[in-house]
Amino acid sequence: MAKRVAILGFHLESNAFSPVTTEADYRKRCYVEGEAIIAELGKANSRLPAEVGGFVDDMDGSGVDWKMVPILIADAEPGGPVDQAFFERTLAVMRARLVDAGTLDGVYIDSHGAMRATGDIDPDGTIYAMVRSVVGPDLPVIATLDLHANVSTRMVELTDVLVAYLTNPHVDQRERAAEAAQAMRRLWSGEKTFASFVKVPIAAPTVTLLTAEGPYADLIRYGQSKVGGAILNVSVTAGFIYSDSAKCGMSVIVTSLADAAPGRALANDIAARAWADRQRFKKALTPIADIVKKAKAAGEDPSLPASIIADVADNPGGGGSGNTTYLLKALTDAGAAGVVLGLMIDPAVAARAHALGVGGRFDADFNADPKTAFDTPLTLPVIVEKLTDGKFVGRRGLLAGRGIELGPCALLRIDGVRIGVASNRKQCADPVMLEQFGIDIGEARTVVVKSRGHFRAGFDEYFSPDRVIEADCPGLTSPVLKNFPWDGLCRPVYPLDEDAVWSGPAG
Repeated sequence: MAKRVAILGFHLESNAFSPVTTEADYRKRCYVEGEAIIAELGKANSRLPAEVGGFVDDMDGSGVDWKMVPILIADAEPGGPVDQAFFERTLAVMRARLVDAGTLDGVYIDSHGAMRATGDIDPDGTIYAMVRSVVGPDLPVIATLDLHANVSTRMVELTDVLVAYLTNPHVDQRERAAEAAQAMRRLWSGEKTFASFVKVPIAAPTVTLLTAEGPYADLIRYGQSKVGGAILNVSVTAGFIYSDSAKCGMSVIVTSLADAAPGRALANDIAARAWADRQRFKKALTPIADIVKKAKAAGEDPSLPASIIADVADNPGGGGSGNTTYLLKALTDAGAAGVVLGLMIDPAVAARAHALGVGGRFDADFNADPKTAFDTPLTLPVIVEKLTDGKFVGRRGLLAGRGIELGPCALLRIDGVRIGVASNRKQCADPVMLEQFGIDIGEARTVVVKSRGHFRAGFDEYFSPDRVIEADCPGLTSPVLKNFPWDGLCRPVYPLDEDAVWSGPAG
């Protein structure tokens, strides 16, 4: 008889300082129920998170007779806490569909892990608890997590295995979901898992959490070197400090087989290594004045190398608005040339450009209707160079193969600066987001992207790591943590509290 696996997911990376995430935000990106999930999976460029396809494809290729029982998949751009009423309605739909599913042999939950609701600091745990209340304590329940997940004790206790991404930029979602499918089959064969969980009081700036090199990369590599034999999985989630909750901080989750002792020892070992290396989780950013000086010089001297500037403090991929004007104003004021900046998220400006058409001239009023303290208004006289509908398929990195809908988009020019404007909020992680305007990125002297780190896996064909500059600007995702009015974190936490003391896992 076929093994029946329920699949459900509710994704959100919550920034407590950003505007509330609503049902409309989910409907805009991905909210799919029941059999429509199967139809969506069959599309060439699905809207579903990559993990769903990764899990299904691994199960299909395993030779095991199984049947997917699709429940509900919801996914939104990172933003503020999800509206509580919408969360509860979706949870009720999930529960009803899970109850109606009948007899099951397993549940796969596709999570981000750093979700927060307006009335619940641990909605991921709430979803896991709902699943357990329906399927009981013995059915295999496995979840995948982003490596920025804020993991709670009940998330660990209510699942058999938690599998977190290993890469940042995130390019291994399908592989981690396949790992979850493989773990499910091992549980079906009778193996028993034990989870060991240690919370480390490190809530690092996101720019220190790359996995090609650095302190976090070293932890990931060390943990993976121990997988095998008694150790089924090692997941080290760095957390997402902007959620501003007691769940924030680094989490070490080691899943062992047959016996808890090996996993407990390894989890303690990794946690101790992280704490001993904590001073490496700090990074200096480049002031705006230095960036402008470099961009101006590059525009005047073609022999100088081109650079890509990451506006890490205004990353829509972390809840940023995608519309701060600090860099744009500084570059235009300085008369920099050969600059491409994107994407500015401003539907009103995009609409005005579409109304005027290519060649139209107007005063673009960026942030005419500010939503946050960082949405500083800026008016620039621009020319409309290109218009698009904002619909295309991701080409590289995080968004490769994904259908993308940015709404009406426009390329505007003011002297030597071209500005890509979009209507729907999304970080500029893929070159195609600028190439949609006919831009040859290889000819630009300075490229400015509203992204924290995922652009590295998209734009690396143009810019090597030594040509990446991270800007020190204000914004909702600023790595300068002292800029935020924290009130939910467990304190002390490093590096926000540089004199933080930790007695180790036993404490």
